[in-house]
Amino acid sequence: MIAYLTPLGPDELRDAGIPAPWTFGMADRVRFGDLDALNHVNNVEYLRWYETLRFNYLTHYSIYELAGDDPKIVVKSVGVDYKAEVKRNTSYINVTRTVSMRNTSWKMEYATFVDGKITTTGDCVAVLLNDDNSKRSLSDALRETLISRDGAVQL
Repeated sequence: MIAYLTPLGPDELRDAGIPAPWTFGMADRVRFGDLDALNHVNNVEYLRWYETLRFNYLTHYSIYELAGDDPKIVVKSVGVDYKAEVKRNTSYINVTRTVSMRNTSWKMEYATFVDGKITTTGDCVAVLLNDDNSKRSLSDALRETLISRDGAVQL
């Protein structure tokens, strides 16, 4: 049994039936507050789940420290694609990875797996800013982390 709300690395994800190249995830179960009137997960809930996952990913990968003093990490764009409904009391694993990066931003992908099958996918572009909201270049250490841990490519 996979522990809920605990960061999962590649080995734990493979053991749970989640294929490469997914590298980071967290398991949980659907709660009553996640549901809509049709008794399946409300569309907006996936954005909340992915935001929580992104925060844990950034923390677990030490992105805040690698980005330099007092970084501001903001989401420039976000998207979700619903493939199959997820119902109450269902256990799921949300996964994420960084797939590409530019000078001041990176693109992350997300997926929700139930019983080894993708039910939902998403993506976001995150931008690194300074206190005055000017763009900040990604540090070499940050780039190296995204490449080595996720296989991200430089665009």
